[in-house]
Amino acid sequence: MKKTIELTGIDMQSLLGAGDGHLAILEKNFDGQITVRGNNIYLDGGKNDITFLNDVLHEMMQTLNRKGSLTGKDVEQLVNISQVENGSSADKMENVIHYGRKGAIQSRTVGQEDYIKSVRENDIVFSIGPAGTGKTYIAVAFAVAALESNQVDKIVLCRPAVEAGENLGFLPGDLQDKVDPYLTPLYDALGDMLLPNRLKPLLSKKIIEVIPLAYMRGRTLNNAFLILDEAQNATGMQMKMFLTRLGVNSKAIITGDVTQIDLPTKVNSGLIEVSKILKGIDGISFATLTDTDVVRHQLVKEIIKAYDGNN
Repeated sequence: MKKTIELTGIDMQSLLGAGDGHLAILEKNFDGQITVRGNNIYLDGGKNDITFLNDVLHEMMQTLNRKGSLTGKDVEQLVNISQVENGSSADKMENVIHYGRKGAIQSRTVGQEDYIKSVRENDIVFSIGPAGTGKTYIAVAFAVAALESNQVDKIVLCRPAVEAGENLGFLPGDLQDKVDPYLTPLYDALGDMLLPNRLKPLLSKKIIEVIPLAYMRGRTLNNAFLILDEAQNATGMQMKMFLTRLGVNSKAIITGDVTQIDLPTKVNSGLIEVSKILKGIDGISFATLTDTDVVRHQLVKEIIKAYDGNN
């Protein structure tokens, strides 16, 4: 049996060890052939052996991202544990977007599975659904995985700051200080996926930018992963401006909840408009999430249902 495992969002040198020492441990315990090229591992062996190696690699990546390092002793311990539990999770790795500090990030609902599939198959994806369905978290996970595996050179995450309005002038600090509170959810997601000693340099060098939507005007972003969060609060012109920033070898995810529009009454949401304008274009996909995809506190789902029923 032959199988290819694509490892995204992982530093292969740290995973395989100095002089491929960790790989040697795996080969000693795998009755088959292991070939590594780039971020792909090619296996040729029995079904049970491939299942075993899936489990071990999954745990190695979890350990590496949680601790920031991986030792030969760690790998040997994981091999011993997986030998005891062999076959418990044969398809874990296929569903993983990224290995964050708190473990593997993967789909937890049917709607999220469809969302993830859309991102893997399209360059622009609109994820529309209520609060708590993982829209932003999954988008950031894809962006970090793409950066860590060198598929892109840059991540740009942005949000409209419409709630600020004229009140911005009364807040302390410079403009960035004034808008940062609106960008906190994006920083929170990044903090779950990258260790501080990795995240801080990326932010300071602007390899990862977290900015208000207005800062996107006039730019063309090549080899980049773009995310527009809270897109229901972007106007039609702002939405067009964001989408046309997409350069060569770039991807974009746009997330929003059309039930939480904060724009002035007479201003149309660009997210609602774009769902009519861009439907049916190859390379662009719309993923719809519902209250059945809520992965926050169990009461969040009931709150959403209650408000929907009231309207």
